[in-house]
Amino acid sequence: MASVAAMELDDLQSGVGSPRGQSPKIKVLKMHPEAQLPKYAHTGVYGDLAADVYAVADVAIAAGATVAVPTGIAMEFPSTHGALVEDRSGLAVRGVTTLAGVIDPGYRGELKVVVTNLSAATVEVKAGERIAQLRIVQRIEAQFEEVAELDEAARGSAGFGSTGA
Repeated sequence: MASVAAMELDDLQSGVGSPRGQSPKIKVLKMHPEAQLPKYAHTGVYGDLAADVYAVADVAIAAGATVAVPTGIAMEFPSTHGALVEDRSGLAVRGVTTLAGVIDPGYRGELKVVVTNLSAATVEVKAGERIAQLRIVQRIEAQFEEVAELDEAARGSAGFGSTGA
C-alpha cells in the first residue's frame, strides 16, 4: 500500500489535485461556441499557480483606454472558493494590465477581463488569445474588530518604498 505522501505526490505529478487532494471542482459554461475553458500551461509538481483565460472576440485597446474583454464563459465556484484575475506577462510587456480582478463564488455572469492599455499605441487582442490568468483562491470571511490601538511591530507604519526603491 502506498503512503499518503506518495499518493499526494502522484496526484501532483499527474496534474490532478492539490497537495491535500482537495482541488475544487469549478463548473464552466461556454456562452459562445468559440469560448475556451481556462487551462494551466504547466501542471504537476512545479505547475502554474494560475490558469490562462482566453478572449472570445477581437478587441482593439486604444492607448490609455480601459475595456472589458469578453471570454464567453461563466463559472460556478463552490461556496468555499473564488478567483483573482491577474496579468499575463506577455500582455504586460506590451503595456496591458488587468483591473477589477475579483470573482466571488456567487457570481454567475460572463467573465469579462477589464484591461487598461498603458502604452502609447493601440494593442490588438485576437479571439483565442490568452488575455489573463485566473488564480483560484479559498474564500475566508474575516471578523473585523475595532480597537483603540494596534500592537507594535518592527515595520511600524513604514509604507511605500520603505525598504528601498
